[in-house]
Amino acid sequence: MASTRKLAPKKQRAIEILTRLKRFYPDATCSLNYTTPIQLLVATILSAQCTDDRVNQVTPALFQRFPDAATLAGADRLELETLIHSTGFYRNKAKHIQGACQMIVEQFQGQVPQRMEELLQLPGVARKTANVVLAHGYGLNLGVTVDTHVKRLTGRLGLTQHSDPVRVERDLMKLLPQPDWENWSLGLIYHGRAVCMARNPQCDRCQLSDLCAHQGVSRPPTLSPQP
Repeated sequence: MASTRKLAPKKQRAIEILTRLKRFYPDATCSLNYTTPIQLLVATILSAQCTDDRVNQVTPALFQRFPDAATLAGADRLELETLIHSTGFYRNKAKHIQGACQMIVEQFQGQVPQRMEELLQLPGVARKTANVVLAHGYGLNLGVTVDTHVKRLTGRLGLTQHSDPVRVERDLMKLLPQPDWENWSLGLIYHGRAVCMARNPQCDRCQLSDLCAHQGVSRPPTLSPQP
């Protein structure tokens, strides 16, 4: 049941949540293993409907065999599918990876572009993937990464009424300072894994409970699937 106590104005509350998340998770960072922006792009595509731990088990062999955009673009599709099979949806992921790498080779001289509008032209790349690559591959905060944890917790905290990731991101960009857009996402991802889980949120030990619009929920709000 939602809390009936008065909550601080939304922007003030968002800043306080951000401050606490940075204190609780000072070492929060991208969980995917990579050494170059193209490897981060591929790993992020693989992470859809898959855990980062599983992706990190797959990518060492994948990147040893195909370390850059050119080799991935020219890879045998069956071999690529075999290497990424355990991440799920491997046929679509292989198609997107090769399509993105072919475009990177042909239009961007083999380098992952640093402009949001150019990244979004790549097959299999929506704003979530683009934000991850820009933030962790290039140090650019051009948007807020909205994964399932960020979407769920932002809704529970009462900072958005939307379930569409693009609208959630738009709401967050209005509430948070741009230099901390990715810090917000990382903090919520860590908190969502450790405390505010989807099926059994641990409200009794949540350090954000006094700022939460849904303190005490036993079931998560119904949200549409992330595209």
